[in-house]
Amino acid sequence: MKTPNYHDFYQMALVPIGFNDLSALKESDANNPESPWTHWLIAVEGVQLPQAKIYFHWKVSIYPATSDADFNWQIPYYCSEKMEFMDQAISLASTFVTSAKKDTLSETALLEKIS
Repeated sequence: MKTPNYHDFYQMALVPIGFNDLSALKESDANNPESPWTHWLIAVEGVQLPQAKIYFHWKVSIYPATSDADFNWQIPYYCSEKMEFMDQAISLASTFVTSAKKDTLSETALLEKIS
């Protein structure tokens, strides 16, 4: 199984999961009843393109995590489409951080998927 490229993994925030978002998490594939998920880990990840010269596109990933930032990298709650520029991914991640703090991350991620 291919493991993630942690060399280009930039954790943006570890935000406590609010009541509304926890309800949405429990209905998602990312939920694991045996894991005490208490936080969202929001990260920007580099995705290396398959070419001779090393070049990356970027995506935003959101993982349920513990307060110690332990998470299952195999099952994210949300992954964005790949973006050409890191600035775009950082901007989107910042939007998710703000939403997580307002307990509306699940709504924001759903709207982003639909767009």
